[in-house]
Amino acid sequence: MNESTESAIETPSWLPAWLEVLWNILATYPFLLAIVVVVTGLCLAYLVRRFILFWGLRISDKANADLLGQLVRVGARVAALAVGYISLVTALHTLPLSEFATGIIVRILLSFLLLQLMRAALQASRIALEMLGRIRDRFAIVEERTLPLFDLMMTVVIVAIGSYALLQVWDIDATAWLASAGVIGIAVGFAARDTLANLFAGFFIIADAPYKLGDYIVLDSGERGEVTKVGIRSTRLLTRDDVEVTIPNSVIANSKIVNESGGRWVKYRIRIKVGVAYGSDVDQVVDVLEDIAESHSTVCREPTPRVRMRGFGDSSLDFELLCWIERPEQRGLVSHELYMAIYKALDRHNIEIPFPQRDLWVRDIPAPPAAQSMNG
Repeated sequence: MNESTESAIETPSWLPAWLEVLWNILATYPFLLAIVVVVTGLCLAYLVRRFILFWGLRISDKANADLLGQLVRVGARVAALAVGYISLVTALHTLPLSEFATGIIVRILLSFLLLQLMRAALQASRIALEMLGRIRDRFAIVEERTLPLFDLMMTVVIVAIGSYALLQVWDIDATAWLASAGVIGIAVGFAARDTLANLFAGFFIIADAPYKLGDYIVLDSGERGEVTKVGIRSTRLLTRDDVEVTIPNSVIANSKIVNESGGRWVKYRIRIKVGVAYGSDVDQVVDVLEDIAESHSTVCREPTPRVRMRGFGDSSLDFELLCWIERPEQRGLVSHELYMAIYKALDRHNIEIPFPQRDLWVRDIPAPPAAQSMNG
């Protein structure tokens, strides 16, 4: 015990020369030396934290970067934890404890430090991803719809590294654990293959981004609505009937998707088919239809509405009014209003809307049965 005590309170090589005298004096009282080391370390940790916060927050305030300020706070806390851990371990080696007890306590302190570092790393990763998401010109792939994917990936990596480090601290062989995890993973993969299919499909949908929140999409199965949530397992659509439809991502990944909000802008073009009678003034029909579209408050002025004659029908001259609206969900209401206005305008201008007609030619009318019997 005496030899271990003497070696435990040996003067550290990194200690400045002007502190060696004070160390040697306090070394005769190990518990007092441990208290002095801990108090000194905690004060130094506080000063380091205050120093980092002072200069770091000043820089973030000048840059008007609130996320940078949050990252500085996380870094200051990590630096203070590191200094505190070093002081506690140093104080522990000044006490007359056995090697076994010292090793156990050091491992406990190191495990606590690793857990705190994992927590800080998770917070820093989320802040860093959000910062990258705001720099659209350099990191276009990191944005609101892809943040959950990258956040999940960073969480898995940090937890895996932290768990492996904890196992190494306690001298636990990770090979057996990894082998067991592989067997369990295979069993879970067979049992939850549908869930895993939705999970991987969610990753691909978030990365590929065929649609985003607020878009109006139509699936080949007939579902149409506004995308209200893009999750890892499923996507939710809000239909025009105010009914929320939840669709598994594996179904969407294998479906044809029509994004009505995609393209250069969110605007959506509607087509109004109109048929007029043969003999109508086609130039007048075009002018009437264009005036109706231009006078409607919801129809976009750019691109301008246009009318196209599509062909000669069996009973009518077929026209089509093409105009744009701001949002796809306005399609039903605007179409209704345009149809109503077109019907009234054509009636005012005495332009006939024909209906299918057929001419019946009768070659011979047979005599009634009674007349045939009388003649006989």
